[in-house]
Amino acid sequence: MSVDSNLLWILIAACALVVAGIVFVLVRRGRQLAPTFESQGIEDGQGSGTFGGGDGDVSAAPAQPTPTSGRETPEAPASRLTRLRRRLASSNNGLARAFADLLSSDKLDADTWDDFETTLISADLGVGPTQELVDALRKKLGVEGIGDGVRGREVLREELIHLANPDLDRSLNLSTTPSVIIMVGVNGTGKTTTVGKLARLLVAEDKSVVLGAADTFRAAAAEQLTTWGDRVGVQTISGAEGADPASVAYKAVEAGVADGTDVVIIDTAGRLHTKVGLMDELGKVKRVIEKQAQVTEVLLVIDATTGQNGLAQARIFAEAVDVTGIVLTKLDGSAKGGIVVAVQRELGVPVKFIGLGEGVDDLAVFDAAGFVAGLLGE
Repeated sequence: MSVDSNLLWILIAACALVVAGIVFVLVRRGRQLAPTFESQGIEDGQGSGTFGGGDGDVSAAPAQPTPTSGRETPEAPASRLTRLRRRLASSNNGLARAFADLLSSDKLDADTWDDFETTLISADLGVGPTQELVDALRKKLGVEGIGDGVRGREVLREELIHLANPDLDRSLNLSTTPSVIIMVGVNGTGKTTTVGKLARLLVAEDKSVVLGAADTFRAAAAEQLTTWGDRVGVQTISGAEGADPASVAYKAVEAGVADGTDVVIIDTAGRLHTKVGLMDELGKVKRVIEKQAQVTEVLLVIDATTGQNGLAQARIFAEAVDVTGIVLTKLDGSAKGGIVVAVQRELGVPVKFIGLGEGVDDLAVFDAAGFVAGLLGE
């Protein structure tokens, strides 16, 4: 073999060693930069601020898609209530039927009032609010009569809006950066879907959002939430199935703090309101989050069709965490719309959002006048 050949092989070997060295350094740096998770100290604040360990790794969903990758534009908030009000007006709602029957009556005798009162109670308005409404209407319409249909409708509208309490503050408390919203509720209320819809509503208001998939007990929950987020370019932080929900919530808020995100929404596992251990877990999630950011809202999602059972759920959740607002889902079709008034009276907190239908933008800020207009078919 010639001297030139030997030099060539020496050069090739040297290049190979250099490449191998570069690869080795990059791998080591990658490992050092990779997040580590330690589960100790979550509850007492002794940890390093990142955790997961035996509870499963916590990871972010894919990067936010660009507008050219199919990101959707959510419906503007202003047009939602008008559309949802039309849907409510065309529904087979028990309250709407009761008001229509009353306004179409030729005379307001004892039987008419008894039927009206029975229908209101069956629509979950509640005994107290029903009695208030009937007494007020009997007093006003008894004096003025029902002959003037326009005046009768005005009186009914006034009293219904009063019952719905238009003076309650229904805006979201977004006073901190990030503002943290925890969504709670029992199984089957549409909670994860509502989280996705709320994210769309906030994006439509030009808010940046991070979602935390802290429902780690339902296999498809994180994937479902990630899909909602991807559609509007929102990052979702999730963990392995069975991971500690508090660790996932913590990591989501940590990401929100690091990025200067406006709002972090935490989806929690649906739970039976009678299970004390699961209710205690909500308190833990809240305490862990508040080690780095303020929880500004705890929204309780209630299926409007559950009626009095929904009120029982509300009482227990309110004892476990400080509920600041209600989201009523499925408030269409045969839903008992009286629960809007009943649940506000029960908890002393406002209904902040209503959902009518299964569309991706079928969530709107509750408006007392708009809700009543829908019930009256206006």
